[in-house]
Amino acid sequence: MDILSNLKYAKGSRKPRKRVGRGEGSGHGGTATRGMNGQKSRSGFKYRAWFEGGQMPLQRRVPKRGFNNHNRITYQVVNVADLQRLVDAKKITGDAVNAAALYKAGAISKAAAPYKILGNGELKAKLNVEAHAFSKSAIEKIEAAGGSTKTVKV
Repeated sequence: MDILSNLKYAKGSRKPRKRVGRGEGSGHGGTATRGMNGQKSRSGFKYRAWFEGGQMPLQRRVPKRGFNNHNRITYQVVNVADLQRLVDAKKITGDAVNAAALYKAGAISKAAAPYKILGNGELKAKLNVEAHAFSKSAIEKIEAAGGSTKTVKV
C-alpha cells in the first residue's frame, strides 16, 4: 500500500544525472560533451543576450539618430470634452477642478505628474480649473462657459 512516507516515481520515468568530465570510462570524459576546442568549450563561458558570435552587434551597426531632451516635460492630456463628460457623470464639480479631483475621477493616471487641458470638444459647465498648462482654445472654451483657469507650477 502506498502512503506518503514511501511514495516512489514510476519505473523508467526518471533518468540518472549525466556526470560529465569524470574520466574516459564514464563515456563523458575528455571534452565532457562540449565538442572540440573554442570559446564554448572553456569553463566560465556565458553567452550575453546581445552576443552575435563576434559579428558587429546590432546596437553598434545601427547609427545613433536624433536627440533626447532630458528636460522635456511630458504632460498628461485632458480635453475639455473629458471635463464635460465628468461633470455629466457627476464625478467632478465646478468649484475646484484640480489634480486630486481629476485623479479621483480617473481623468489622469498619476496625481503627481503634470497635466495639460486641451480644447477638443465642447464645455457647457462653469468650472474653475487648475492645471499645469492650457491650450489657447481650452482657455477660450472654459471662460466662454463662465469658468476660470489657473496655471499652477510643475
